[in-house]
Amino acid sequence: MSISENDRAELVALARKAVTTTVKGEPLPCAAGYSGILAEKRGCFVTITNQGRLRGCIGTFHPQAPLGRTILEMGQSAAHDPRFILDPITPKELPELTIEVSILSPLEKTNAPEKLQVGVHGIYVICRGRGGCFLPEVATDQGWDAVEFLNYCCAHKAGLPADAWRNPNAEVYLFTSEKFHA
Repeated sequence: MSISENDRAELVALARKAVTTTVKGEPLPCAAGYSGILAEKRGCFVTITNQGRLRGCIGTFHPQAPLGRTILEMGQSAAHDPRFILDPITPKELPELTIEVSILSPLEKTNAPEKLQVGVHGIYVICRGRGGCFLPEVATDQGWDAVEFLNYCCAHKAGLPADAWRNPNAEVYLFTSEKFHA
């Protein structure tokens, strides 16, 4: 994948601008005239932390717009992550925030999810109309092996039984990501 340093800086700047304007109640910046990777339709996530504490994380696997626009939209959504509705990001916090961008590879369906490479692959599990995902770094951050990674995704992200990924009707997709922050 290998995203240039200039593109990385621009993507993080776009995400930060989206978070800042959203928290301040200002309109989202206009998005136009993108070229290179910023013009591609790529899945992405924007993660917001404050001194290591998660404040928001939203992304998409199926973008409808160029990456530059999608980053703005995901930054806006991450600033209003529903998990933090009772503890929203405040304008005072803005200088303390770390904004991380993850650019995703295309999803690849697997029939052997337990063989995923921990720390390399992220997962997206769909079963019974419910779905959940984890970025690749979650397993290593938590010290999970592949089966624990899959189980936690099902139980805690998709609201399914922990072993739902083993269900013959379940679909498990793997992806990689390139992440960077500022």
